[in-house]
Amino acid sequence: MRIDVITLFPQMLEVIKLYGVVSKAIKNNKIILNLWNLRDFAYDKHKTVDDRPYGGGSGMVLKVEPLVRAIRRIKSTKIRNYKKPWVVYLSPQGKLLNQKIVFDLYKKKWLVLICGRYEGIDERVMKFVNEEISIGDYILTGGEPAAFVVIDAVCRYVKGVVKEKKSLLEESFICKFLDYPQYTRPYSYMNMKVPEVLLSGNHKKIQLYRLKESIRNTYKKRPELLKNIQLNSLEKKLLEEVLKEESGG
Repeated sequence: MRIDVITLFPQMLEVIKLYGVVSKAIKNNKIILNLWNLRDFAYDKHKTVDDRPYGGGSGMVLKVEPLVRAIRRIKSTKIRNYKKPWVVYLSPQGKLLNQKIVFDLYKKKWLVLICGRYEGIDERVMKFVNEEISIGDYILTGGEPAAFVVIDAVCRYVKGVVKEKKSLLEESFICKFLDYPQYTRPYSYMNMKVPEVLLSGNHKKIQLYRLKESIRNTYKKRPELLKNIQLNSLEKKLLEEVLKEESGG
């Protein structure tokens, strides 16, 4: 996996190389992460990358020339096995990031992430962009936090980053429902005990319990998701039980 990030503040993303499983994958050359300072692609001696918008209005806009120069420079640094980058502009106007989009980005193998700032970027840059993505319906001071989120989410699919493949397949937003509650030692803490079924050793009962609790979690935390899930007969039965229990019936 190769990821190039165009940013005004590369220092904000250097931390990715220092901590966690993604940093280990970078050190082991399973992930190539390049951080490009947009000011290095400015024309003038003051390294100007923004200007006032035509037509008036508040704030500043990132200029077209430095961004296009950065994109072209990155595309020229081809490495074997990385033929063509997928250019992503991170902005609140993009489509909302979800697990499917994350996996689709991973399959591209080479991403260029553009971190916006101020009032956004010159619209002419969009001719060089393949996709516009948002991490949520809120405004950030810049695209760097969004880039961090995208990098972390995408890189989890890189072989060796997450050791257990099963955990990638069973986690929330990949399965139908949110994940079930997890417990570990001690068995009892402040009079709160681990559910007995998890200690039973009966794998069928544990599987059924976890499915029901996944449905319960989804109902309690993200009920809107249930509207788009096609339930089988067992899941319908468990949902009915959950609704009855949660209503006090």
